[in-house]
Amino acid sequence: MKVKHLLTMILAFTIFAVTAKNVKTANDLIGTWKYTVSNVPPEYETGFMTFERKDDKTTGYLGQQERMEMKELTIDQGKVTFKLDFQGGILTVTMTQDGEKLTGTIVSQDGEFPITATKEAAK
Repeated sequence: MKVKHLLTMILAFTIFAVTAKNVKTANDLIGTWKYTVSNVPPEYETGFMTFERKDDKTTGYLGQQERMEMKELTIDQGKVTFKLDFQGGILTVTMTQDGEKLTGTIVSQDGEFPITATKEAAK
């Protein structure tokens, strides 16, 4: 009987540990990411996005010199969403994080565009 309880506890602990390891947090996102957007003019194809932690809150920016603030940024179990004011319109970005990679779409008044991003090594 004790062996059965011990095995059950070990199994429960293993499931909890694996689940906890796979849960994405805002801290996994912190850093600089190089992105690529498909089917857009060349000047908008690549760039950088940065996620920072300030005052117990995650914030984000697109660009390095001219930084556009990410608005309505939410991070929930590996799903990242935010909006950007861009040339008089709103871009809605939805991405899913898988380790050091983000994939998703940007929706604008001109359509939907695929986006991928790879996390840059910390300096």
